[in-house]
Amino acid sequence: MIPSIRQAYNQAFSPEQYRAFLDQIHHDYPGQLDFRVAETPVFVPIALKNRILEACESIIDTITEPNFKELSEAAIPPGQRVPNENDHTSFLAIDFAICRDENNELTPQLIELQGFPSLYGFQSYVSGNFRKYFPIPDGFSHLFDVDSDETYRQHLRRLIVGTEQPEQVILLEIYPEKQKTRIDFAITNEMLGIEAVCLTKIQKEGRKLFYEKGGERYHIKRIYNRLIFDELESIPDLKTAFSLTDDVDVEWIGHPNWFFRISKHTLPLLNSPYVPESRYLNTLESYPDDLENYVLKPLFSFAGSGVKLSVTKSDLDSISDKENYLLQRKVKYEPVIQAPDGLVKCEIRMLYIWHEKDPRPTLLTNLARLSRGKMIGVRFNKDFDWVGGTICFFEGDV
Repeated sequence: MIPSIRQAYNQAFSPEQYRAFLDQIHHDYPGQLDFRVAETPVFVPIALKNRILEACESIIDTITEPNFKELSEAAIPPGQRVPNENDHTSFLAIDFAICRDENNELTPQLIELQGFPSLYGFQSYVSGNFRKYFPIPDGFSHLFDVDSDETYRQHLRRLIVGTEQPEQVILLEIYPEKQKTRIDFAITNEMLGIEAVCLTKIQKEGRKLFYEKGGERYHIKRIYNRLIFDELESIPDLKTAFSLTDDVDVEWIGHPNWFFRISKHTLPLLNSPYVPESRYLNTLESYPDDLENYVLKPLFSFAGSGVKLSVTKSDLDSISDKENYLLQRKVKYEPVIQAPDGLVKCEIRMLYIWHEKDPRPTLLTNLARLSRGKMIGVRFNKDFDWVGGTICFFEGDV
């Protein structure tokens, strides 16, 4: 997106250098990397950076409205409401497609947002690895409202561990050793000293939760939640002593209810030039005449499952639970990253945390995904290079 910097990076790039970059990750975290890391970071120019930040602020304005909880009550599915919800989400991830506007200027368009944590550990690590192996120009940073990676880690420690001992804080997942994001769990453990614990390993006594590590038994006081209901529902006959909906004496860092409250369900509540038109399907008196320009999304799905890119009237008529679907105007990704053999599409995720007493969230870092496929996800980019997960380095103010 910045031609001189892109040209210099691509000229300096070599497959051998990229292999060394990956070898470093595999050396540092053996057997943990289970997704594709792209050959390049993204260099974001100041004008696009400012538009992305403006877009984020307009979205946060809606989420911080006093009536947001009331407006998002219907987002929580029946039977999945977790007790002891806090006042606001602990994490916020805002995903933008990079597009062009009518003036041919680069602009962000909102794709999705989540009140759920992302790869906060891995993104900190991979940014340093890119700097080690590739030419990253001065005046560009992957950080925002923090001045260093150490301050970044301090924010995460304050939010997730708080004043408890790390042994009494867990990262909660289902079969964490099998998750594609397990490298992030390993880095988080290294950063904060907290264990990734499987839901099946948690013991419950009355209102208290426990886990075992190294022959010792620990009382769980805080849960850094990385577990989503979707995945639990895909595992039949799962036996656990603890259910997320149990009323227990634990503090959720990333309360599960916020996964639903800040989600696709939020999109129709937003009004911004950076947010494509989005409507709950059950609120439409008639369908748009140009359905080919819309995408159908189930409200309660994860990682792109159930999304329908080509929509017909009969598709919509056949849906009985229209309240659980969203019709959203399509966004046209602009291929903006110059690879050696062509242009690649880009999606940027802005990663916030939100301390309990703060009026607004704090922007820490970002994540980017490069794609040549119809959609951004891994399964749409299996046979390509210069695609996958990466980090953005944003141009500083000048």
